[in-house]
Amino acid sequence: MSDFPPSLVLLIGAIVAAVAPARIRAFVPIIAFGFVFVQLEWFLELHSELEWRWLSFVVYPYHIDTFNQPFADIFAFLGIAGGLYALHVKDRGQHVAVLLYGASAIGVVLAGDLIAVIISWEIMAVASAYLVLSGGQRDSRGAGARYLMVHLIGGSLFLGGILWHIAATGSTEITDFHNGPAEWMMFLGIAINVAVPPMHAWLPDAYPNASVTGMVFMSGFTTKSAVYILARGFHGWEVLIPIGVFMALYGMVYAVMATDIRKLLAYHIISQVGFMVAGLGVAGEEALESVAAHAFTHVAYKGLLVMGVGAVLYATGTSKMTELGGLARRMPWVLVLYMVGALSISAFPLFAGFVSKPLVIGVVKGESEFFAFALYIASVGTFLHTGLKLPYFTFFGPARAKPVEIIRKIPPGMYIGMTALAVLCIGVGLFPSWLYHQLHFDVHPHAYSVPNIVHTLELLAFTAIGFWALRTWLRPHDYTFLDTDWFYRKAGKPVRIFIQQPLEWPFTQAARLATRVANFAGRISLTPESGWSRLLSLGGEPSTVISLLGRPPLGAAVAAMFVTFAAIVLLAAVFD
Repeated sequence: MSDFPPSLVLLIGAIVAAVAPARIRAFVPIIAFGFVFVQLEWFLELHSELEWRWLSFVVYPYHIDTFNQPFADIFAFLGIAGGLYALHVKDRGQHVAVLLYGASAIGVVLAGDLIAVIISWEIMAVASAYLVLSGGQRDSRGAGARYLMVHLIGGSLFLGGILWHIAATGSTEITDFHNGPAEWMMFLGIAINVAVPPMHAWLPDAYPNASVTGMVFMSGFTTKSAVYILARGFHGWEVLIPIGVFMALYGMVYAVMATDIRKLLAYHIISQVGFMVAGLGVAGEEALESVAAHAFTHVAYKGLLVMGVGAVLYATGTSKMTELGGLARRMPWVLVLYMVGALSISAFPLFAGFVSKPLVIGVVKGESEFFAFALYIASVGTFLHTGLKLPYFTFFGPARAKPVEIIRKIPPGMYIGMTALAVLCIGVGLFPSWLYHQLHFDVHPHAYSVPNIVHTLELLAFTAIGFWALRTWLRPHDYTFLDTDWFYRKAGKPVRIFIQQPLEWPFTQAARLATRVANFAGRISLTPESGWSRLLSLGGEPSTVISLLGRPPLGAAVAAMFVTFAAIVLLAAVFD
């Protein structure tokens, strides 16, 4: 077992899911993630590693230590819960993409060197893009194209920084990086995955357009794996404190304004990741432990929240609060399970967030009272929009002349997946020492002190009173507000005319030839409804393989990568 990387288990699972019959395909992710969880807990010892040699490099597919094991554990647990939640899904491509996505996310956090990191990093971008492209929403295709373009630009920056760093130092070690141009380039690439404003707009653009089940995995894997790399290489960079605080406030403000319940949670991911980034700006072991604790609990309760709103979308066909309301009696268990996540993320006593979020605020407070106060404001906003506004206008709200129509019954697997994460959120809240033990804390904090409980309840009570007084003003309206994605949306046409079209021509000709051969042979059906068509086109025009590198998403992504690498080479030449 020690010679078998956990990511390889999930890659094999992806191959099995690609060929398995429909009646057993949905169980493959549950089994594969379950196997990885057992492997991590009982078969791979701390400080063990696997060494491979590739060219002149030594590559470590995994290196287990006290910091990265909890990240891999919670990723695997989310994979199990998400697999249960997605038992009803028939799309072969989504099952394959989820397993590739999980393999790459766990590969990033377990990687023992920068080469292993970047390989998993790029697979993660492509696999997650498929979950957006297959979302079935009105703008899923466009959002997937933009998502892929942005992430391949970020991956190009990260790869360019890694190559520059290796050329300058000769080292592929993931360690505390110096403040040089190569390291700043790596930081920019990571910052895109972390969703640091103004490079964040891909997240609220893509996540609400992903499939109902796909967003569950996306809520846990991409941003938290990027937070892990920040912790490994950039911990103690003081600039991270104001960046993280700005993220927390920015995401909070946009979440309060959001009308779409999935977009609200997407913006709130930015806010919560901001807490982690701010904590990483503080040097010391205590800050690292606090961030690890908050990342662990965030994967659990954010996954639960996304499952809750996903169930609403699945049952009603809409995710707009302006079209929802009065669902409490018809979806009572969804409401109960959602509120477990909402109380957890709001740091309510006896729930998971209460034992992790105050730790991050505490370490930031040791550096700056001002920034700690700003994080308290962001915490109030969390309860306002996630714990009050969303459930009130979705499940309760003003009476409607025409009740919201339930068009589909929620499958049992959805309830099972939500229950698994709800049990974890409550269990961590009731037994915080278990979490601290899992994270290998040297000293266990005393979360349930009287001052902490009283202070938290005061904040939450005054927020609830304020919401009730302003509920009419906070009522959702059907409008669209601009974000920074407006700039690259507008830049799409000139990029296509001057860069993308010349680059895509040879790929288009090759794809046209492949289409004719495949159709002539009659072995692969390329009808618009064909699963093979969707897989080959990656969300482009489903009736032809020409979309593979023709129209968005890959044509624009290739163009973006070309320009990015040209800029990297030019920059390296200037500095050298």
